[in-house]
This record gives sequence, C-alpha cells and structure tokens, in this order.
Amino acid sequence: MKYDFSALEKKWQSRWADEQTFASSADQEKPKYYVLDMFPYPSGSGLHVGHLEGYTATDIMARYKRCQGHNVLHPMGWDAFGLPAEQFAIKTGTHPRLTTEKNVASFRETLKSMGFSYDWSREINTTDPNYFKWTQWIFLKLYEKGLAYISEVDVNWCEELKVVLANEEVDEKIADGYTVVRRPLRQWVLKITAYAERLLKDLDEVDWPENVKQMQRNWIGRSEGMEIDFELRCHRTNLRVYTTRPDTLFGATYLVISPEHPMAEKLAIAQQLVAVKKYIEQAKLKTELERTGLQKEKTGVFTGSYAINPANGEALPVWISDFVLTSYGTGAIMSVPAHDSRDWEFAKKFGLPIREVIKSPHDVQERVFDGKESVCVNSANDEISINGLDFKTAFDRMAAWLESKGKGKRKVNYKLRDWVFSRQRYWGEPIPIKHYEDGTMRPETNLPLTLPEVEAYQPTSTGESPLANIESWLYGEDEHGKFRRETNTMPQWAGSCWYYLRFIDPQNSDALVDPSLEQYWMNVDLYIGGAEHAVLHLLYSRFWHKVLYDLGVVSTKEPFQRLFNQGMILGEDNEKMSKSRGNVIPADHVLSTYGADALRLYEMFLGPLDQVKPWNTHGIEGISRFLNKVWRLVWDENTETQKTTEDKPSEAILKRMHKAIKKVTEDTEQLKFNTAISEMMVLVNELHKAGCYSRETTETLLVLLSPFAPHITEELWQALGHAESISGAVWPVFDAKLATDDVLTIAVQVNGKLRGTFEAPAGCTKEEMIESAKKVESVAKFLDGQQIVKEIAVPGKLVNFAVKPQQ
Repeated sequence: MKYDFSALEKKWQSRWADEQTFASSADQEKPKYYVLDMFPYPSGSGLHVGHLEGYTATDIMARYKRCQGHNVLHPMGWDAFGLPAEQFAIKTGTHPRLTTEKNVASFRETLKSMGFSYDWSREINTTDPNYFKWTQWIFLKLYEKGLAYISEVDVNWCEELKVVLANEEVDEKIADGYTVVRRPLRQWVLKITAYAERLLKDLDEVDWPENVKQMQRNWIGRSEGMEIDFELRCHRTNLRVYTTRPDTLFGATYLVISPEHPMAEKLAIAQQLVAVKKYIEQAKLKTELERTGLQKEKTGVFTGSYAINPANGEALPVWISDFVLTSYGTGAIMSVPAHDSRDWEFAKKFGLPIREVIKSPHDVQERVFDGKESVCVNSANDEISINGLDFKTAFDRMAAWLESKGKGKRKVNYKLRDWVFSRQRYWGEPIPIKHYEDGTMRPETNLPLTLPEVEAYQPTSTGESPLANIESWLYGEDEHGKFRRETNTMPQWAGSCWYYLRFIDPQNSDALVDPSLEQYWMNVDLYIGGAEHAVLHLLYSRFWHKVLYDLGVVSTKEPFQRLFNQGMILGEDNEKMSKSRGNVIPADHVLSTYGADALRLYEMFLGPLDQVKPWNTHGIEGISRFLNKVWRLVWDENTETQKTTEDKPSEAILKRMHKAIKKVTEDTEQLKFNTAISEMMVLVNELHKAGCYSRETTETLLVLLSPFAPHITEELWQALGHAESISGAVWPVFDAKLATDDVLTIAVQVNGKLRGTFEAPAGCTKEEMIESAKKVESVAKFLDGQQIVKEIAVPGKLVNFAVKPQQ
C-alpha cells in the first residue's frame, strides 16, 4: 500500500473536526497547558510558508503536552479591525466587514489544511460585537479609573489617508509615497505611564528572551535625575530642564528646548521670531526617528533669550532643536557639550563653548569624553564644590544643594509616553462615550455600541472619522440631555490587548471571563510570535492585564509566562518574503504538492526555531522521502500486507529507541525541533537497517512523531489496531540505563590536534582513559621521545596530551 498524503490528510482533518478531538476539557483536575499564537491579521494576500512557522511550533507543543496528560488550551482567532480593510473600502466601496470575512475564510482554510490542533469552538474575531462589547467595557473601566482622558496631542497625521499613524507605521507609509506631518489633534489617551514602574519591575517574573526584556526596559526608559530651574530674567519665569547628570551642571554652556515646547515662540526675540516660526514648521514634517537619529546632522535656531545657570550665575543661550522631544522629561535640556556627543556636535556646528567638568584623558575641544568613571573638575562656587568626587557622590551632593536652594528636585523619569488610543477612521471599535451639551461626558450604558452603516468610508474634511457624517447615529438624547457620540474609534491594538482572556471563556455574555476558568487557565504557558511585537503589543497587553488585575478580573500579574520569538523564513533568494520582491512561497501551493506533514516537518527541520533560515523547495523532497520510510515500517508498498510483528526488538534497537525517546523529549521541551526530528530520522534508518518491524518500536516512534506529523501517524496508528486518536496516546518514558551508551568513543589529542580514537566503557575513570589513550598506535608515535607536561581527560569525551620535545 502506497502513502497517499492527500487522501489521508483530508480524512483525518475531517474526523478531527467531526469528533472535536482537540476541544479543551472542562476537567480542572488535570494539569493545564495554555499555548498561544500571536493571532493574525487576516490580509487579502493569504498565508505563505513563512507565516506557518510559529503556528507549527505551537501545534507541536500542544500535541506533545496532550500526550503527556495535560488539558491543553490551543485556540485561534482573528485580529480583524485595521487600516488595510478600510483603505480597500475607500478605493472600492466594499464594506470592510465583507473583505475581512473573505480573508478570514482563506486563513482558516489554510490553517485547517495544516492539521493544526486548534479548538475551533473557541474561535474569536475582534470585529464581532459579542467580542468588542468587552473591549468597550475595559475601556470604560480605564475611563472610570482616570486612565483614559482626552488631550490635544501632536500626532503623525497622514495627509492622503486622513488618519493618525502609530510611530512604527510612519516610515512604511512615507516609503509608499504618503505625506506624514506632525499636527495637534483631539485624541483619547491611555495613561500607561501610571504603570511604568510595575511594567518594568514585573519583567523579572516572566520567562522571556533577555533581548525582549531589554527592549521593553529601553522603551520604558526609567532614569533617575533632577528637574532644575533656570531663571529667565527677561520673562520673569523659569525654564525647567530634566537631566540625569546634575553633577555636570557647571559644564552647561547652553540650553535646548523642543520645537513643540509651549515657550518656544515666547522666547524668540523680535529679530529671531521669523526664523523660529519657520524652524518650528519644518520640524512638524519630520518623524521622531528622523529627529532623534544619532547620525543625523544637527539643526537648530537661537531664540535670542538667555537663562541663568543656578550653579555659577552664567547667562546661557536658549536654542530650539528638533533632536529634543517634548514628550520626554520637560521638553528642555541643559547641554554639557564636553561630555555628551550630541551636545558636542551641536556646539561645534554653532560655535558654542565647550567646558570640561569631568576629568578627561584628552582635549574635550577635539573629542567628547562621556565616561562616568572619572571625577569632577572645574565644578565649584562659594557654597559648594564637587571637585574630585566620583559620579554618585557628586550627584547626591549637587542634588542636595539644588534642593536646599529651591532650584531643583530629584525626579524619576520615563521615556514611556501615554498611549494615543484613537483613530479617525470607521473600521474600529466605537469608543462608548457620549459628549453632552453642558460639556460633561458619560459612558454608553448599553454595550456593545456598534458601527452604523455608511455610504462612504473617507474621513471628513475636518479630520474626524466617517462616523461624524452619520447624524442618525451621532446625535441622541437621554435623561441627561442631548449628546453627541464620540467619532474617534479605537486603534487596531485594542482587540489584541486582551484576546488571550476571551479564548478562555468565549461564549460568556455576562462577563469578560469566568473567574474560576481564568484562575485555572492563566497565565499563558507558552506564547509564540514574531520579534516585531517585542515592544508595543506585549507592553500594551501587559498594561491592560495589570489594570484588570487591579480590578480583580484576573488573578495573575502577568499574562504570558513564557515567550518565544520564532525566526524568519526567507525566500529562496535569501530575502524577506514579500509580494514586491516576487519571492513569496504560497502555503497552498506547497500543501498541494507535498502535503501538510511534509511542510510541518520541513519548516521545523530548517534550523533552530529562533534563527533566520532560507527556504529551499528542493529540501522538502528529503522530508517526503523520510515520511515514506516511516510508512514502510508498517506497510509493504507493493502489497496490502503489514510488516508489523509482535517480536521483541534486539537489545541494540531497544537502546537506540530509548535514546531517541530521551532526545526527542528533551529537545521538544526546549523547542529544539530540528534536532528532535534528526533523532527520529536516525531511529527510522536504524529500524530499516536492522529489519526491525516490532510493534513496540514502531508504536513508540509513531507517538514521538505524532506532534510533528499528525496525519501519517494517525493513519498508521489506526492501521496497527487502535480505535482512539494517537493524540490521546501516552508519551513514552525512557529508561535511563537503556538511554545511556555502554561503550563510548573517546577522541585523543596531542597538543590539541586529533591523533586517534579508542573505545572505552561508560563510567571509566580519568586514569583508565589516559592509560588506554597512550596505547593507541596512532597516538603513541606522537608521544614517543616527547615530554608530557600535562594530561587532560574529559570523562566520556576526550583525552589531550600537552607535550614538548625533550632536549
């Protein structure tokens, strides 16, 4: 009987669906395992083979944990609100809901064709009113706690799309030919900064890649410093700056404020006003990346005003430059060019003084010195001297002096900014707030607040969303008076902030999630997704989760216990897969040619899961041959007869099998799927070589292989007489004695170069290894007549002799 992947994969996918094989159990006595994908945005281009890598990895873990006796939650859903569907609607007039439904159907079909063991009864969609009812409910809780507020915010405004862009979207849109400017706009904002310290501290409680934790730490950007007041005598007020280096105050030679600073134009003297206004307008056309890049040429304009340095009474010129952002600190900085590279470059360009206040090993007029390890110099007045002090001592003494003079205060600051949480578009969750004629705001009491039907999807000329044109939806009256509904909608991030909770209890109409179910399933045991979400999605989800924790809705401080970022699968040209490059490998094409099991195995066999790997279609053919070898362990391809016997395997095969159990188990736990597959290939080859078709070895292999290639293993498991699905089979346990080699091959080196090998019993002593190594003929000639100065033995691995010629 020949292996027909197409027929048997359809057969088992149909049976799994009919029997709901992978539905999570209500039995809370079993240990749970919650494994989750970063759920996809269903685009019109469909899934390619690169998309499937992470989904394959989570499915292997889900199936593996089921076999180990866990109650597994492995769900799938759709992050379906978003700008692409709305842009398509603007171009074609097609309702975004129809586009989204079509794309979801395409994605769902591909994922089912891969044999992924999702519990499809839990499928969710962020555009479903029964889902976003609870997104709106969370928003109102944020509003009640003072964590959601309206503000005039400088945003990235796309002139053509008439929409606000997140920072990470700006460069892509500019590359596509759109114009993006900074402009103030009325926005809903979430006060994520109120949770900055907890977001930072609780990173210690999760099992995440260290680089991802560091990215979040950098994004939060906690710093300890001071706010210092510089007197503006001509304006009878102070200019407050934030600095992490008050110990360098004596070295400040000028101040810089951001173009958005509220005093920017006020500080401009008459002769400088035109230049200042022009510079401020030019800054609005730049992205934050363009403004803050370390390699960018420094630009600026002098206001004509001066501020007094509280340390030495000097009048310092106040400049405006776009490298200073109003969102960090106070939007004003003191510049110490001798000890900050950015300030040094600015000072050199505009001819500003450079004064050494940290003892430097070179001339600071020629090169900046920014080391903290040196001591202070040139830093004294009649009341205080910090000369000769190290950074920490100088910091504390200067801070205490400034506080005693009423000129400054210690301050912990964060780079993290409050989250702009509204978009001027139609296809998003409506924000459930009513604005009354008396200026008050009240929440909608009847959720969900759904979207009305519209005739056109273009934003209004005022920058409001298309909802502002639907008067029948926009205006109303209740017991509190006449109101106007909020026209901004939520950003795409909203629905993806908490979806992992809804998967636990997706049909609940009375609560976001049942408390007993949440306590059983949370937190997520394994979360796999792309590194591109290392900061924003994860940070936003953690923020919402902590708010829900404070509300008593969830029982854990963190949502995702273990995080893993899969690497990227490149096209055959070693470039990122994209339609523009023409190097996309459609998943459906590979599935029809080679089948789901071959595709799953090949994706995992390409290399370590977290590494970048190039796709090679020829490589999958080797995987197909391997699956045929597995098939031939049970079936004779030329007849309808089975090869399986009830014979006991030989001792050598038994040892080989237990070594495979140990290796596959340990590697699967560590997500080292490529080496687990390699080990199974070795076992299959050994079984064929020995002519071993023992039921014991074959069934063990099938269970080990089942998380990786579920269709062929189901078929062969059934052929061997099992009525139940292999997904419920018990994972084999290795015998430690059988999994250990009795005889080991030991390498022998002389001065680090391999000169021979010998076999030794496992557990032999270092002394026995050294004596045996000396007797190896190919080694002895390199020792003859030489003085052995050192003998090194690594148990079970190698012996090395360090020798020098005798005189």
